[in-house]
Amino acid sequence: MYISVIIPTYNRLPILQKCLVALEKQELTDSKIKGYEVILVDDGSSDRTVIWVAENQANLPHVKVIEQNHQGAAAARNLGVENAVGDTIIFIDSDLVVTATFLQSHADALLQGKQDLNSDRLFTYGAVINTNNFDNPTSEPYKITDFSAAYFATGNVAISRKWLEQVGLFDTGFQLYGWEDLELGVRLKKLDLKLIKCPQAVGYHWHPAFSLEQIPKMIDQEIQRGKMGVIFYNKHPTLDVKMMIQMTVLHRLLWGILSIGGTLNERTLQPVLSWLIKQGKPQLAEQVARIFLNWYNVQGVYAAYNERK
Repeated sequence: MYISVIIPTYNRLPILQKCLVALEKQELTDSKIKGYEVILVDDGSSDRTVIWVAENQANLPHVKVIEQNHQGAAAARNLGVENAVGDTIIFIDSDLVVTATFLQSHADALLQGKQDLNSDRLFTYGAVINTNNFDNPTSEPYKITDFSAAYFATGNVAISRKWLEQVGLFDTGFQLYGWEDLELGVRLKKLDLKLIKCPQAVGYHWHPAFSLEQIPKMIDQEIQRGKMGVIFYNKHPTLDVKMMIQMTVLHRLLWGILSIGGTLNERTLQPVLSWLIKQGKPQLAEQVARIFLNWYNVQGVYAAYNERK
């Protein structure tokens, strides 16, 4: 087994530095693992990402950088796969900091799963723990809000390269935020690949603590996610996908009622959000903001769907 870790990145240099350093500290104990490489695909960053890696290449011997114009994560991951030498692909995001046993844990789970199933139709999904702690991200404990029921999410997943090539890699039509990995997951499911949970392969997903300044970008992402959700549904017009992208009457009613038809929004809830942040409860403030963020998402889905009709 030779592992290629593929990381798309766009203007995330501070946390990317921690991500790459952690990947250089891997402890491989199984002789079946021949080695690993880290393919960093820079998606047109303007924050000196490529320059920093070049300046620190001596300390990052496993890292190979590939550059592309800004085309989105789907195109970046595809480019990474096309340039990888490994037979096993691990996808992580560039704001994920992993433990020293990360690669070994994925490898162990893949090999054990193949033995248990008597088949290699499987992939492993590691644990993702969200944290706001930039200085020591791996100190964050697991929280109930870290649970994910996603079938195939590229924040922390390992899979045989041949299955990716068989389904045709990521759809580069997903150029905005969201859904490109779950859409590929739908195609993998049709090949009867089994998801093997691998909680030992832990990645700590860092993002800054919620603040009012983040809200415009978060709203824009929800609208983008709505647009990409419609592309997802057009490719796979099933009830499961409609539920995932929130394109149902139930979701429209739920978030319409909770937001009082959009009356509870970034303006009217600002005093509450500001107070919660000042009380040292940014995570709770973010959950409150989800009321109007989900409303924007649902509105974006239906707007995009009506445009395509």
